[in-house]
Amino acid sequence: MATATGARPAVGVLALQGAVREHVAMLESAGARAVPVRRPSELSHVDGLVLPGGESTTMSRLLETFELLEPLRERIAGGLPAFGSCAGMILLARQVLDGRPDQQQLGGLDVVVRRNAFGRQVDSFEADLPFAGLPGGPLHAVFIRAPWVEKAGDGVEVLATVPDPDDPPDGPRADRIVAVRQGAVVATAFHPEITRDERVHRLFVELVRKA
Repeated sequence: MATATGARPAVGVLALQGAVREHVAMLESAGARAVPVRRPSELSHVDGLVLPGGESTTMSRLLETFELLEPLRERIAGGLPAFGSCAGMILLARQVLDGRPDQQQLGGLDVVVRRNAFGRQVDSFEADLPFAGLPGGPLHAVFIRAPWVEKAGDGVEVLATVPDPDDPPDGPRADRIVAVRQGAVVATAFHPEITRDERVHRLFVELVRKA
């Protein structure tokens, strides 16, 4: 079983690749005890887990190499709260489009995600988004080779969408889903860990506490 220290839940950050330090700093500021996770034994002692941005196919292979894939699938299926940003969203999806044939999915979210949907690194952008359930006005979001949610199941709550200012209302990038929640699993196509806005991490830490 996972353990928490007082009112500070132990929240792991998958530390195989990606923006690990940034998530650790945000979680600590949001009231959690952040714990890097590289081994199944470390995974077994956390109350929630963050899957950071990075390269989803590389992270998928590393999950197998470090023997974390099946233990992580089992814990998420058993109710472990999880939060994925960018590549983390891709890993949590039940299906990914434009991924490698051997890419592994964790299946924590009943969504179909399109990898690199908004384009290459040079197509990165920022936008202020209304975000359901967060007080304090729009959230500033940074998109870097970002995915989007192509399809969400009935049990998935859409938290944020992004309009494309260069696209007509019925264009292929208009109003795409970029943040979702299903139970205690949350995912964003953007990187809240590289801004100074802690609200998404605070939302997740509260979900962990309630779980």
